[in-house]
Order: sequence, then structure tokens, then C-alpha cells
Amino acid sequence: MIELLHITERRLWESARAAGTYEMSTRGRTLSEVGFIHFSFPHLVRQVAELLYGTDPAPGELVVLVVDPARLDGVPVRVEEAAPGGESFPHLYGPLPVSAVTEVRDWPRPDDRSQKERMLAGDLYLADDPELEADALRAAELGERYNASSVTDLPARGALLRELLGEVGEDVVVRPPLAVDYGRHISIGARTFVNYGAVFLDVAPIRIGEDVQIGPNVQLLTPTHPVAAEPRRAKWEAAKPITLGDNVWLGGGVIVCPGVTIGANTVVGAGSVVTRDLPADVVAVGNPARVVRSLPES
Repeated sequence: MIELLHITERRLWESARAAGTYEMSTRGRTLSEVGFIHFSFPHLVRQVAELLYGTDPAPGELVVLVVDPARLDGVPVRVEEAAPGGESFPHLYGPLPVSAVTEVRDWPRPDDRSQKERMLAGDLYLADDPELEADALRAAELGERYNASSVTDLPARGALLRELLGEVGEDVVVRPPLAVDYGRHISIGARTFVNYGAVFLDVAPIRIGEDVQIGPNVQLLTPTHPVAAEPRRAKWEAAKPITLGDNVWLGGGVIVCPGVTIGANTVVGAGSVVTRDLPADVVAVGNPARVVRSLPES
């Protein structure tokens, strides 16, 4: 669901809730005065709130209405540009049914976290941030050295892998080439084997258990992007962690999507796309991957 957000004063919302519809709009002006109710996409809500009410409203003064567009009962919503070349915002040309409001949030204090802190918390963030760009450059340089390392000097290759990744257990084998985003957010348990061509995009943590077998050209993809066009155009993105339990086997070409956990001992057939969690001790295949049978307990 695409969320639409509206900032308003708590007292106005309480009045609207009692009446069954919300007809207020920007700065307390009525719908008839303004002509529309102004919404924001999640990545713009702070910018809009500070523009309308300043950076330090009284505690409890403001609320954020979270609206489900599917519940607007035919009231027209159009996404329009606020100014030539500026951000686009949804406008509702009619009263807002209270039933379309799925949540009412207290307006929080300013978010002073760094982009990296936002990223690691799983929130929307901007990747073109100096701290994140420096981390990515470090990973790219170490990755180049690792992928060019000689098979005749395995101790040096192993040292590079441990420098690149966050945690590497004993007797881990990762055959180059390996592609990562940051490297530091990847942990690999002891005796795990990773075949050629792995792509581990670790915007969020990737946790790989012990004794895992990963076939060639497997992709573990933690990044995700907004479905709504405008925040995606503004380059906002997020990520969800991936976890592989002990003794998992991923066949060649498997793709694991953001936020997925695969339970211990589970086998995923070659070429499968895993979009949801898989339990332990099963075989799953297909796109999307589905459980086709259970495995006997070890």
C-alpha cells in the first residue's frame, strides 16, 4: 500500500473525527478556501511539516494522518507538482473520510540521524552521502584486490576476505569474483562455501550460517526502493536484512529478496527466486519459491 500523509493540528483532527469527515487543509484553512487537501509522500513529510509549522511545534500540537488511498470512496486524488521543477505532492479534491485514516501518529522531533544510521535502521535514506560513499569506495577497492588475488596464495586471499567482510568463520571458501556494496555488513559462518559470481548487496545485514553451500551466481539482495514514483525519483531507498540458517543449500542462480530468512537445512533449487521466508528442513523451488516437500530431521 502507498501511504499518503497529512500534517494537521491535533484539535482540528479531533473535531473532524467527531464529524466523520476531515475538511481542513493547509495551516488550518478550510477545504472550501484552499480547494484541496494537501498530502505528502513519506520521504517529504518532515519537509512539509517544518514548512507549515516550523521546526519546533509545541509537544503534542501536531499529528500525522496516515491515509489509505483505496479507502477514499471515489474522491479524486491527483499528484501535482508544487512548483515548476519542484517536488510533486498528492492533492485530494474533496473531503477526507475519517474511515480512510488508518493511523494517527504524533509528530516526532526532528530526525538528526545520519544517512548511515537511517540505512542500518531499515528506514529510507539517501545513498549519495559522503560517509556511505567512502564506505562503498573502501569495499570496491578491497573487492578489486580480492577478485584479482592469486589461487596460489590462499592465505593472502583469506586475509583480504576478512578485511572486506564483517565476520568470517574458519575454513570459509568464497571463490572470486564476489560483488558487495559495503562488505562490513556481511557475516559468514564456519565451513561455508560460496561459489563463483556471488552478488551480496549488504545495504542491510546479510547473515550466513555455518556449513552453508551457495552455488554459482547467487544473489542476496537487501536493497529495496519505494513503489511510489516520486520518492524513487528523489533517490530515496531502504533495505531489509537477509538471514541464511546453518546448513542451507542454495542452488546456482538463486535470488534471495530483501527481508527473507531461510531456516536451517533448507534446500532452494537452482534458479529460484525467494520472496518470502522459508522454514527449516524443506525443499523449495520456483519463482516465487514454494515449498515442495519437507526433509527428515537430521
